Amino acid sequence: MAEAATMRVEVVSPERVLFSGEATQVITRTLGGGEVAFLAGHAPFLAAVIPNHTRVYLADGTVLDIAVHGGFVEVSNGKVSILTDDAELGSEIDKNHAAAEVARLEEQLRHEHDAKGAAELGKAHARLAAAGGVTGTAAASH
Repeated sequence: MAEAATMRVEVVSPERVLFSGEATQVITRTLGGGEVAFLAGHAPFLAAVIPNHTRVYLADGTVLDIAVHGGFVEVSNGKVSILTDDAELGSEIDKNHAAAEVARLEEQLRHEHDAKGAAELGKAHARLAAAGGVTGTAAASH
């Protein structure tokens, strides 16, 4: 079986570089565009990223799960860059704490719906999905 083509991928927040290396695919969620998958050779692209469970597929077959809390994705010259205000590696997120936060925010929004609470819930769902608590699709639908 032929090896999948790789591309350079960087996920960067102001605090740190969450990932810098080669990957075969990146899936993230853009504002107004839904989930977008990037493979090696993808056409140039620029979009705002909304809170989501971003997946970086590494050449060895493993998947790096990242909770991205907004920012931008750019594809140019064979490289995918996600520049984010805030992001967390799924492996660093406490799944139980993330699930409790989702439940708390959902309950809060049942009583008082506001834009800030809805935005916080979107981030909480991204964290829970990246931690392995729910599928990326279910989390991104909120």
